[in-house]
Amino acid sequence: MSDLKQEDTEVVIVGGGPVGIGLAIELGQRGIHCVVVERYTSPQPIPKGQNLTQRTMEHFYFWGAEKALRAARTIPREYGIGGLTAYGTLLGGYTYDWLQRELVRPFYFTDNERLPQYATEAVLRQRAAEIPEVRTLYGWSAEEVNQDVDGVHVVIAKRGGDDRRVLRARYLVGCDGSRSLVREQSGITQIRSDHDRLMVLLVFRSGGLHQLLERFPGKSYYNVLDPELKGYWKFFGRVDLGTTWFFHAPVPLGTTKDNFDFRLYLHSAVGAGFDVEFEHIGFWDLRFATADTYRKGRIFIAGDAAHSHPPYGGYGINTGFEDAVNLGWKLPAVLQGWAGSGLLDTYDEERRPVFETTARDFIERAIAADRHFLDTYNPDRDRGMFEREWEARSSGAKAEINAFEPNYRGSSIVWGSPGSGCSALGSHRFEARAGHHLAPLLLSSGRNIYEDLGQGFSLLGLDVDERTLQSFEEAAKQLRLPLKIIRDTCDAGRERYRARLILIRPDQFVAWASSDSNADGAEILRRTIVAG
Repeated sequence: MSDLKQEDTEVVIVGGGPVGIGLAIELGQRGIHCVVVERYTSPQPIPKGQNLTQRTMEHFYFWGAEKALRAARTIPREYGIGGLTAYGTLLGGYTYDWLQRELVRPFYFTDNERLPQYATEAVLRQRAAEIPEVRTLYGWSAEEVNQDVDGVHVVIAKRGGDDRRVLRARYLVGCDGSRSLVREQSGITQIRSDHDRLMVLLVFRSGGLHQLLERFPGKSYYNVLDPELKGYWKFFGRVDLGTTWFFHAPVPLGTTKDNFDFRLYLHSAVGAGFDVEFEHIGFWDLRFATADTYRKGRIFIAGDAAHSHPPYGGYGINTGFEDAVNLGWKLPAVLQGWAGSGLLDTYDEERRPVFETTARDFIERAIAADRHFLDTYNPDRDRGMFEREWEARSSGAKAEINAFEPNYRGSSIVWGSPGSGCSALGSHRFEARAGHHLAPLLLSSGRNIYEDLGQGFSLLGLDVDERTLQSFEEAAKQLRLPLKIIRDTCDAGRERYRARLILIRPDQFVAWASSDSNADGAEILRRTIVAG
């Protein structure tokens, strides 16, 4: 290793997919020098990770990439949000709206978006190239990862060549996918749950399918519940409008590209014939995997390297982006000296339970619920009972969207609910609650609170005595903690926060909320950054 050229930086990121590049942007904008190592020179043209939630689009807003991302969309806006669940076949007659994320739109600053992951990656690469602190090495792969008490060493190699070098940094983050070399070489183990299902991913072109599905305006993805599949889905999604599609569904074990009639499988899922021109046929195993820890010393993992699950419900890429944003303010806080090193432990404390509950309470629970429904209700046996339950499921789909509200209410660094832990289960409310995402409201200036938030912490004071705000300012200066004070009145809708003082973290989660003007600002701030 001593014979190899060495390059020093503050953070090395192995894996330059959307999570890795998103983390690099987050770090770079906070003044942290980082190097991204990515084996592919250009994004891979496989349409996955398409559903970007309102929360994810808040990240793109703060990364300065929201406008570029929306300009890169491949489907007209009116098709970008809606989903549909059908029974038996897409054209079978029983359908309801599914994954209605527009129902929680008021609780977020931005609208959601839909476009293929490779288009998202292209936008992120362009934004990263604009940030001097971010260095990208495309076409390079990590070969070896080591750490000591002072830092990490990463041996990297140029793909298709003999060039090898060493990157040395204070910290390393593995964003290198479900087969993560960083995770394996750092000794982080996983808990895996296999479903013994082989899945196929088809990418194909068809104008006829677009014509067949014009009866469902505004829909861009379609989920078919087939009784024979025991709760596992046949899933269609638009890549663009009218031409390109993707489809994933279970296939028999042992299926290959050459021994299965995929065209017939598509026709049976839709319930009609149509033209098909295949562009890609690939396979994957349906399983859940969660790392036992997201940190090992100076090494962290994020995105699919830390957790993976079937692409049901559009949770994966959004969960990965939230990993990046959570770690993306904590690493700079420690590197820049305004937070205690223990703050880095809270990345695992906050993020791992959120994924575990996402997998258990939303994805696996949905598979089990669909299996039970298909086993119990059948329109051929009892049409009336089936139709009543089908209508009830439509209402349940709305409740699921409201309940998916990742939060850190039991985190050790928020003043929330001790012992309650961190979870994906919650509820959307405008009330400012410690550990929960801040809902957007207008300030008296006419600007949204999100437009005024600082890059560090922000303290919103609503009709609060100036001495109280000054006490927080003084405490922040002593701690060298970046804090922006936002002063306003507690009326014109802002009373919905139900607090006069709201401390907001750099990731837009509430750290503390109260109406106590005698609160000890120094004590509150110290806890949020694990200061001594």
